[in-house]
Amino acid sequence: MIAAPSSAEAGGPVPPESPIAMPVQDFRTLPATRRLRRTESARVWLARLITFGGTAAIAVIGFMQMLEAFGDKPTPMQLALLALFVPTFAWVGFSFCGLLAGLFAPRLTTPDGPNDARIVVVMPVYHENAAQSLGLLTALAKGLEQTGIANRAEIFVLSDSRDPAVAVNESLIVAAARDASPVPIWYRRRETNEDRKSGNLAEFIRRWGGRYDQMVVLDADSVLSAETIRDLSARMNADPDLGLIQTMPILVGGETIFARLTQFAGRVYGPMIARGVSAWSGDTGNYWGHNAIIRVAAFAQACGLPRLSGKPPFGGTILSHDFVEAAALCRAGWKVRLDHDLRGSYEGCPPTLLDMAARERRWAQGNLQHARLFGIKGARAISLVHFAIGILGFLMSPIWLALLLVGLVLSATVLLSTPEYFPNAYQLFPDWPVFDARRMLYLFIAAMALLLLPRLIATLRAWSRPLARNSGGPVRIFASALFEILLSALIAPVQMLIQTRQIFEILRGRDSGWNAQERAGSMPGWEVVIARHWIHVLLGVATLLVLAQFSPTQLIWLSPILAGLILSPLTSRLSASPVFGRWARMNGLLVTPEERDYPPILTEASAAIRALPRPLPGRAAIMQLAQHPDRMAHHLAMLTSLPDRPVAERLPQITAGAKIANAAGREQALDLLNPEETEALISDAALLRRWSALPE
Repeated sequence: MIAAPSSAEAGGPVPPESPIAMPVQDFRTLPATRRLRRTESARVWLARLITFGGTAAIAVIGFMQMLEAFGDKPTPMQLALLALFVPTFAWVGFSFCGLLAGLFAPRLTTPDGPNDARIVVVMPVYHENAAQSLGLLTALAKGLEQTGIANRAEIFVLSDSRDPAVAVNESLIVAAARDASPVPIWYRRRETNEDRKSGNLAEFIRRWGGRYDQMVVLDADSVLSAETIRDLSARMNADPDLGLIQTMPILVGGETIFARLTQFAGRVYGPMIARGVSAWSGDTGNYWGHNAIIRVAAFAQACGLPRLSGKPPFGGTILSHDFVEAAALCRAGWKVRLDHDLRGSYEGCPPTLLDMAARERRWAQGNLQHARLFGIKGARAISLVHFAIGILGFLMSPIWLALLLVGLVLSATVLLSTPEYFPNAYQLFPDWPVFDARRMLYLFIAAMALLLLPRLIATLRAWSRPLARNSGGPVRIFASALFEILLSALIAPVQMLIQTRQIFEILRGRDSGWNAQERAGSMPGWEVVIARHWIHVLLGVATLLVLAQFSPTQLIWLSPILAGLILSPLTSRLSASPVFGRWARMNGLLVTPEERDYPPILTEASAAIRALPRPLPGRAAIMQLAQHPDRMAHHLAMLTSLPDRPVAERLPQITAGAKIANAAGREQALDLLNPEETEALISDAALLRRWSALPE
């Protein structure tokens, strides 16, 4: 049990340290200690047979049928088309087979019995809206009290924010949230951003990990209900081999059409996908970086990540660390599981297509980086499969683009060239060109069926469940599914080109950097969408004109792609419109059950957000400390003691102090300070008092 914090503890930003060793792993050797693991159940192996065996069968069938369409002597261009078609066909088939595997998903239950596991809820933040994040945590804290586990739970905000204004907002809002929380809320802001989010968590584990048994990881826009945390804790406590349990987050809060589209698809199709992944993953599941519970001792033992040799984008800090941490836990003998049955898991969704593209740029780099990790010593095969799926998820865009281009070139060759029936001088019988158009049509229909059947099955499945009733009824949910398919079809070719460009940027050595995620978003202006999409429009119009001149029949097959490219500025802008989103909701389109029956924790969070101080922008955030003594006191209470450092490392403090001493007022002092000195100012109590004593 976690002892109730003393008055001295509660007044400080962090509890007493309780260090735990977290050694950096050497992936070139086996882990020092490995737990014995039982083989997966027959149910899991059957699900894998359906998923991967079915995918292989679909790939072979696609290969044979395509080869038959080209005849005995395929041309080099036909072979290129074949090489691109087979992985594309198999990828579509994999999604369908994974859906079928969900029939063998495990039946999960929450055991009864005593549980005194010490739980910490951690939320790493980086330049986030502190009021939104702390509102979620405050609501969760009240839920933990109502659920009866507040006496063994704590909350930790792990800040990596470097902007001084953001840091001040965080400290003041955390201080206000602590006053309203029945659960201790601690706050730590790192001096450096070493190794980004993975480094943030690792530093926390090494300093305070010994204080807790289980760790619930949240993103700045995600939350778990207290009941779900209670169930997760009980499940982990009942199985000493469980290292991590991942939940399936439900997307909420979408206001724009794009966000609502993503939200609806995740709600209707997501549970079936989760069942399939849970079925074939078994106890070698994956980790998505948030909305999961982790055994602290296991994480500390196995998940000290090394830096990869070389420079970014393929070297340096491991970006998509969650996949690697899951693989590291599994290679050390711990179970990692996706519990698909728990529903009290929520997160926000990207508001616009452009915001999603910015987010996927970092994901693409992180997943491609995993190509260097297939040689992890002792890694389980399914962990490597998770790596491969992540990589292929982004590589399929350039493969799809190449498939389209080769198809167009092949068609142009057929149309513009004269067949050579007698390539040899003494040939008695002609070589007739072979191209089975009917067989190609059947393959196209099969690909579309494999692509759309999961959506159709999920929609029909929803009809027989409360999901349809809570989403506006069977007719509206079917109309929403059609609307989702149509809009997704328009967006898909744009995403294909965006992701292809991202892949080439990464291969050329361009690092994604580390920027804060845009969670609220705003409707982009015409100048923005035109600047981002003009090349898509140009490609679409050019292809349209060429095909209209030389191959009008191909326009029928390529019209969805061309429409998506040509309309991309309009689609990008209108799908980012909250007004259009509200129109859709009023008309029962893309409605989810959570909108009609809002989860209690989100209702509580909305009230908590309104009660917390609003973040102030820029300099106003710092100036308020001098203008309001109570806010200065709250901020000072959130500061940790600065360690003794050499003079060279204290230069920003020294120069900031000199500039403050020579400033005529607070505003002038802030004008004189550079970013490093401003950071020193808000982190040093003595400097803050000297600065606040200056005249306005």
